[in-house]
Amino acid sequence: MVAQQHGGKGFSPSLMAIAICLATSQAAFAADAETPAAPLELGATQISGEQQLGETTEGTQSYTTGAMATATKLPLTMRETPQAVTVITRQRMDDQAMTSVNDVVKNTPGLFLSQADGPGRQSYKSRGFDIDNMMFDGIPSSYSGYANSVQPNLAMFDRVEVIRGATGLITGAGNPSAAINFVRKRPTATPQVSLTGAVGSWDDYRGEFDASSALNDSGTLRGRVVGSYRDADTFRDKENSNHGLFYGITEADLSEDTTLTLGFSRQEDQTNMFWGGLPIGVDGHHLNLPRSTNPGSDWENKKLTINTVFGDIEHRFDNGWKLNAAASSSQLDGVFTGSYQSRYETELARTVYQSHQDDKQFGLDTFASGPVEAFGRTHEVVVGTSKRIYDATSKEYSPYDTNYPLNGAKPDFVRDGKGHSITTQDGVYLTTRLNLADPLKVILGARVDWYDYDDRQGDGDYKVTRNLTRYAGVIYDLDEHHSVYASYTDIFTPQTNRDFSDKPLEPIVGENYEVGIKGEYFNGALNASLAVFQIDQKNRATLPDSQAGCPITTCYEASGLVRSQGIDLELQGAVTENWQVGGGFSYTRAHYIKDTNPANENQSFNSDTPERLFKLTTSYRFQGPLEKLRIGGNVNWQSRMYNDVILANGSSYRLEQGSYAVADMMAGYQVNKNLDLQLNVNNIFDRTYYSAIASSPIWGSTDTYGNPRSFALTAKYSF
Repeated sequence: MVAQQHGGKGFSPSLMAIAICLATSQAAFAADAETPAAPLELGATQISGEQQLGETTEGTQSYTTGAMATATKLPLTMRETPQAVTVITRQRMDDQAMTSVNDVVKNTPGLFLSQADGPGRQSYKSRGFDIDNMMFDGIPSSYSGYANSVQPNLAMFDRVEVIRGATGLITGAGNPSAAINFVRKRPTATPQVSLTGAVGSWDDYRGEFDASSALNDSGTLRGRVVGSYRDADTFRDKENSNHGLFYGITEADLSEDTTLTLGFSRQEDQTNMFWGGLPIGVDGHHLNLPRSTNPGSDWENKKLTINTVFGDIEHRFDNGWKLNAAASSSQLDGVFTGSYQSRYETELARTVYQSHQDDKQFGLDTFASGPVEAFGRTHEVVVGTSKRIYDATSKEYSPYDTNYPLNGAKPDFVRDGKGHSITTQDGVYLTTRLNLADPLKVILGARVDWYDYDDRQGDGDYKVTRNLTRYAGVIYDLDEHHSVYASYTDIFTPQTNRDFSDKPLEPIVGENYEVGIKGEYFNGALNASLAVFQIDQKNRATLPDSQAGCPITTCYEASGLVRSQGIDLELQGAVTENWQVGGGFSYTRAHYIKDTNPANENQSFNSDTPERLFKLTTSYRFQGPLEKLRIGGNVNWQSRMYNDVILANGSSYRLEQGSYAVADMMAGYQVNKNLDLQLNVNNIFDRTYYSAIASSPIWGSTDTYGNPRSFALTAKYSF
């Protein structure tokens, strides 16, 4: 089946739709403006003049949250946060039948799921750069699509908070892309149990168990257990995966002012699709193979197990201050055995590979926060310290063969090498929110990091001492519902290239400039935002014109620059009492300003990442005789992406996937107070498209088809 190609004049989303939604909803809520407003009820959460949504999203039926602390450690509403932010709530995860971080990224405005290395090695991008930081309850964890590509199982999370742009104040080192913060479910004092079963296309079966309750009569000790297992084939022939999760958490009130939380999770993922992308022709064209084509071998396997122990203790003082200490320790054990079709010689063959990854990550974060009185006004302060340790061990095996027979049996892999490195990062930070006037707030923050990379198997050690990260934001309230803001923040990325003094280059610095306007309606039940941003990633390694005087093989200069510019537009929350919406439009142009290769200047930094993304999700709950019924759907659209493929004769061919849209639908029915049924149909028009495209006819950056039409039926029984 031939992939659909659409030119540059394909579907172009209109921002007018969002404006219409806002205007319609304001009119509906303001119809009785001269009488006291009726409260808006979102499930268990009632929103009126005195009450707003809280941070926890479970049970609210909402597509937004009341506050989030991911950006600055301050518990701010979206309107009060001077950066582009998104929350994927528990309700939205359930409505769209999301199960993994891949689903979150696919449906979060401004984020792009990249499968350029095949469906088994995904990476995530925002504002033109790779996302290399994930967070769990606010503690950063390094992420690599290759080395530790475990996808957190969403069954154990209440919500996912996303901050786009540079996030150095909270993560330390990283790219100026985004931080994805997974916020775990917490125990409830009220007993609740749910059993979920799901069946979908291609023998996709899933079961979940979630139970929470007080563990003593007074309710001061609470516990929760979540279990999940999924076994699934896919649209590719003979592809199979299974995913298991156990999650347990306890919460104890040691006193009226002190709460201790301890938890453990174990996740196991296995798949026989390690790389799995399709090759392209020697002329650079798509081969247009059937979507069901599986280019892998029967012996391929990728198995990941990750065990995590975490906990935190919080003490609340009488003066409004609180002290919080949180820690997390995880160990990942992964075995990768796989291949991809390659053409290093004249004929199509396989590149085969095996490795064993043993990663340990530890994070500790301690901070105090509270109000400060000065100049007749109340301000807020956060001061804290953090530590991150990433201990990575990689055991390599031979053969690593680039010309292995297409139908060859599993190689006799023999261990022949080892890599071991320890990365330590210590930081201290300070953030303050200054209440300068009733409509004017200023957020100032700073962080100092000590970064140490220790290569235990070689001589690639390097350090970064006292790196300063800065944060500044100004928020001005225009009226009761709207605020304008401007912000600056940065982030650093250490690099291993060395200069003419045989010293590591200064870290790459990503500077994020952003201005925007935010709206908050219906007491925070609906949030809207428009942001314009520019990111300069400077100090990138470049090759000088001459290597004269270089004491090592190759010397570099820290003079490269990539610039990313664009806009973010987003709407999330309740448009009316029964209508939830989440979506947005983003435009990003990331291009080289200065690079080692002068030909790259003013060219796209990531041409196989679309510049424009439009994502819209909505759900509606009927009233009256149809009150048990809800319907919803979503549309994801992206602009074209391309790669200029270099051919054997030295010429190039521009390989493209044109713009395309994929639509999904959902219908749910509440049979009774205990039983809920839901049907999800994805890619309802069965659009054929490439979700990733190749960049070479030789090696494994490969074509990957998007999922065809699929069905999933979910039954949830709660009591």
